[in-house]
Amino acid sequence: MKFLAPLALLTLCGVLAAPVMADEDAPGLTGCAAKKQGIINQLEQAKSRGNTDQQAGLQTALDEVTKNCTDAGLKKERENKVLEAKHEVSKRQADLDKAMKKGDPEKINKRKDKLAESRKELQDALDQIDK
Repeated sequence: MKFLAPLALLTLCGVLAAPVMADEDAPGLTGCAAKKQGIINQLEQAKSRGNTDQQAGLQTALDEVTKNCTDAGLKKERENKVLEAKHEVSKRQADLDKAMKKGDPEKINKRKDKLAESRKELQDALDQIDK
């Protein structure tokens, strides 16, 4: 039984890491080409696991990307995400400032956590803008 737990954990980590690794398999590609390659990689993994439902969904996504994706449109979409994330950070900062004026330590800690989360989302959006 002790042998099965690490094996199950390792298998679970591999399955959860697959979509993350799929995006990193195309190092020289950017924009729609990178997005398309990531979907193709995920589709191949779904085929190797025999997951037909996931294959169908990924095939639909691949068809949509092939038909509708433009690098300019994708860049604009990512820029909008950055703007939304910046707005969210400023909103969270204002909430934190307000809580600090009131002096409630519990609210201050909650607001700090929310602000940190928003800043992480902003950084993720900034990281994606040129991919």
